Amino acid sequence: MHMALSMLLNSLTLISILLIVSMGLAIIFGLMNIINLAHGEFVTIGAFTLVAVQAHGGSFWLGLVVAPVVGYVFGLVLERLLISRVAKNPLHAILVTWGLSLLIQQVLQLTFGPEPQRVTGPFSGSMSLGDFQYPAYRIFLVAFSFAAFAIVTVALRKSRFGLDLRASIQSAEMSSVMGVDPNRTNARAFALGAALASVAGVLIAPLTAVTAFMGVNYLARSFFVVLVGGAGSIGGVAAGSTIIGGLETVLTYQIPPTVAQASVLAVAIIILRFRPRGILPA
Repeated sequence: MHMALSMLLNSLTLISILLIVSMGLAIIFGLMNIINLAHGEFVTIGAFTLVAVQAHGGSFWLGLVVAPVVGYVFGLVLERLLISRVAKNPLHAILVTWGLSLLIQQVLQLTFGPEPQRVTGPFSGSMSLGDFQYPAYRIFLVAFSFAAFAIVTVALRKSRFGLDLRASIQSAEMSSVMGVDPNRTNARAFALGAALASVAGVLIAPLTAVTAFMGVNYLARSFFVVLVGGAGSIGGVAAGSTIIGGLETVLTYQIPPTVAQASVLAVAIIILRFRPRGILPA
């Protein structure tokens, strides 16, 4: 019983992280059709923002507020300076974002040093679920992630920006005819994706050592989520996160983690063979 409950909660933890990381990637990939190889580095930027805040005496909560602002501004600047110039050429976009990811990694390593950094979460200890104990912070992470996912989903459905974004994903040419500024929409969407990834970085940071290369671990997973769920689909992000995160966690209890990740990739390929546009395409 305890193993089943632990497996369920660990699955929810990974699913929650993938929800936040992949939501931004789904928006960017679905709207701009850009394979953003630097998306994982925005997770890293969020984590190091928390490192910097706590190093200067700030709290976890302050880092959680500051990180998405840093991610949004950084993403907006990068989109204006680099991404917008290569958005119409997928190969150039891949090369630019790959180079950008390497640059960000090296800048962070030079700034903070090669040693792993440690941060503290807002909660310590465990919560009792009957006679089962589970870390309180992980329960908070799950609750916060699902709440944030719900808020962003509602905002994208109800706000003017969300309407413009969804219209552009459906048909960029038609939305442009209807008065939607594609350049402005793309820039805000890319910045939003960066902000969401930065939030995920703050949430992940207390669970692991913060290094300049930590975002790489979530890049491939988030792409699996987006492709399996359906590019540009918020519902697809939820479905993809559940499949990828849940399956990887369950398999990790039975086989080595590297084999589990390879098995998840094989399952993703099989799903895409029968559902090329994903489970819930936009």
